[in-house]
Amino acid sequence: MSIRAVDRTVDLDRWARVGVLATCCASMILVVMDLSIVNVALPSIRHDLDASVSGLAWTVDAYTLVLASFLLLAGSTADRVGRRRVFRVGLTVFGLGSLACALAPGIGWLVTARAMQAVGGSMLNPVALAIIATTFTERRERARAIGVFGAMSGLGLALGPIVGGVLVDAVGWRAVFAINLPVVVAALTATRLFVPESRAERARRFDLVGQVLVTTTLASVVYATLEAGTSGWGSTVVLGLLALAAACVLGLVAYEQGRADPLLELRLFRSLPFSSAILMAVLATCGFGAFLFVSTLYLQEVRDLSAMHAGLSLLPVGGLVALLSPVAGRLVAARGPRPPLVVAGSALALGGLASLGLRSGTSMLVVLAVFALFGVFQGTINLPITTTAVAGMPPSMTGTAASLASTGRQVGISLGVAVAGSIVGASRGRSFTDTTQAVWWMVLCLGTVIVVLGVLSTRADRRRFS
Repeated sequence: MSIRAVDRTVDLDRWARVGVLATCCASMILVVMDLSIVNVALPSIRHDLDASVSGLAWTVDAYTLVLASFLLLAGSTADRVGRRRVFRVGLTVFGLGSLACALAPGIGWLVTARAMQAVGGSMLNPVALAIIATTFTERRERARAIGVFGAMSGLGLALGPIVGGVLVDAVGWRAVFAINLPVVVAALTATRLFVPESRAERARRFDLVGQVLVTTTLASVVYATLEAGTSGWGSTVVLGLLALAAACVLGLVAYEQGRADPLLELRLFRSLPFSSAILMAVLATCGFGAFLFVSTLYLQEVRDLSAMHAGLSLLPVGGLVALLSPVAGRLVAARGPRPPLVVAGSALALGGLASLGLRSGTSMLVVLAVFALFGVFQGTINLPITTTAVAGMPPSMTGTAASLASTGRQVGISLGVAVAGSIVGASRGRSFTDTTQAVWWMVLCLGTVIVVLGVLSTRADRRRFS
């Protein structure tokens, strides 16, 4: 899709472009960090609001589920009405949602406010990526800017529990949401100063039916997974929700094939690398989402650590993400996406295998070493997935392919937390570490599948889009 931008877009000087990139990176950190910062606050939220494990899982999943549902819609709306305009609306809604979270008197209020946050967040990341693409017009400069922007995703996800732990212990769980407010105000100011307006020459038409079908599918699957923890997979409610999800998928495929501007570009799935990348995005974040949900509860409820010490225990994850993300970028540039994908999948599988041995008395050095495996995984997985998703795609489809990969990541986190919450909620008197064995076996299997897909999807003869 060609882009028409106002003159200011192409005439920005170097420092103005840096301002645009910094603003977009701030939005990325806001949205992604709120995927994980809440995890270390879950025990405090549970105690303060008298929430169930299912309620805690929905505190995480309400955010990721809504975010995944509206990413594509937000991108197409921004193309039509103006990217800066939608970006500013997104920041405002995200800020109001954060304020509502900080003031929540009960778990229902908190879950609803998290959904509001996600509506705002869905207007930030895909729109920020489009803003960067129209601001940085030189190919190498654009690639570097997108690389920096993409690195913020893994870093924000890994640093969230660390920042959250410090805030929960120093101020309380409400601070993990209130901290967003000054960042939102600063980003709104920077947007007004630096970010130019731009829009697409021909915007995609609004697809209400497709949007409803996508949202219903995702919500049904996540709700069914959480409900299965208490009612069982054979219950009428769970089977009914899964049947509804299946019907929506069939309806989505049939409906989208007949539209000129579908919400979901089904023809992209003809590409093996793209299909594999979407699946790997779902599997990768499913594993990492389950890891964060279970590990933060393990550190605080089994090891009896404070929120701050639990967050600091995840420092190896954040440190390795920061260290390995640029290394993975150079490796992709030199040898393609296969090596980092194999490394990432292997690290996830080994992390799941090693976690099977975690007990209440396990040495913290061993625990930190296990967590480091998840840091290696998170530090090497994001860039090769995006690269694989757009491999062989025509230029007009690369943006859509990258957006769908982002959607896959949010879906994966929702499923990972839902599955982990379902397993933990169905403990039936067993110890926490015994209950979570099933989670770690799942993580091991997810890592193994990523290794296989990483090898198959990067074969030279399978990269072309047809």
